[in-house]
Amino acid sequence: MTTTGSDLSFREAMSCLGAAVNVVTSAGSAGRLGFTATAVCSVSDQPPTLIVCMNRSSAQNEGVKSNGVLCVNTLSHEQQDLGAVFAGMTQARSEERFLGASWSTLATGAPVLHGSLASFDCEIERVIEVGTHSVFVCSVLDVATNRTGESLVYFRRRYCATQGFDGS
Repeated sequence: MTTTGSDLSFREAMSCLGAAVNVVTSAGSAGRLGFTATAVCSVSDQPPTLIVCMNRSSAQNEGVKSNGVLCVNTLSHEQQDLGAVFAGMTQARSEERFLGASWSTLATGAPVLHGSLASFDCEIERVIEVGTHSVFVCSVLDVATNRTGESLVYFRRRYCATQGFDGS
């Protein structure tokens, strides 16, 4: 076990922290865009608030800020390929990323992914710049849930499905 504070040892340790895989979408004056994120966390249920972290060097960063809204779509294991598309692991760019799935909208107009386990439709309340990332503090305006399917998680740098949960 290493005990140094290097970036490499920190990243390695963080790879052991399993997290849900989400496609975060946005729409507005900067257009429709999205990215894959595991750095999503609830903050409060009164009022419903969550945070989303995004690398400041991402081509999507300024657009999300400009749009002022986002939707966190929690992927099922069956949507693993979509997670890769929105993570930039394919040649699909901006609007092309949306072609492989069905979408609708809720209160903010940000794209809501059909078949996702949960969708959190949010207004960005504030952005805090921390190191390499922008932390979006978001008010949840509406939610949609789907109680079927296995959750997709990212653990030790690979996608995994939860096992044994049927949603009941």
